[in-house]
Amino acid sequence: MSRAQCPRCLRPQSHCLCKLIPQLDSRTKVLLLQHPSEVNHALNTARLAALGLINAELVVGEVFVDLDVLLNPPGYQARLLFPGDNAQLIQSGAASDDSLPLLLVVPDGTWRKARKLLHLNPLLAQLPRVTLPEGAVSRYRLRKAPGPGALSTLEAIVQALEILEAPTSFAPLLRPFEALIEGQIEAMGAQTYQRNHLSTL
Repeated sequence: MSRAQCPRCLRPQSHCLCKLIPQLDSRTKVLLLQHPSEVNHALNTARLAALGLINAELVVGEVFVDLDVLLNPPGYQARLLFPGDNAQLIQSGAASDDSLPLLLVVPDGTWRKARKLLHLNPLLAQLPRVTLPEGAVSRYRLRKAPGPGALSTLEAIVQALEILEAPTSFAPLLRPFEALIEGQIEAMGAQTYQRNHLSTL
């Protein structure tokens, strides 16, 4: 028999995160395009971001038939948050009062799945790209990052918004993420965590 699930955060009712999820407003609109393989992922940080941000939308799929509409909401200029040769370093001036606010388009999936989303949706690949400063360290202590600056979707959004909308803090978005990680560490036991994870840091 399966455990009862919270319909909002999709966690088991006994581990519901809703009380930790804030309701933060932002001038930047965030569009999360989630690969279907991420929906049932244990962390699903894209969903946490969409729930915690008032001005955010989460769409699940591989091919988005209404992508032209999604990428052109009135009053916004779209930018793809994804590295690339022509990606511009994200800057606070990009969301200044004298310019249109950004629609920050964020593909959610492994690097391979995210690239597939760009390949299957040429409109995405054509968007001007922005990228984050190098050197950020993920809080996800249970997985060795594939490289420096490899962040979860939620962490990348928080960092981007804190640059775009400085000095506003979006750190409260990370509270349910931290709780998920602590819960996973608790479930595996402190000794197992120290033996298998701390030694690799």
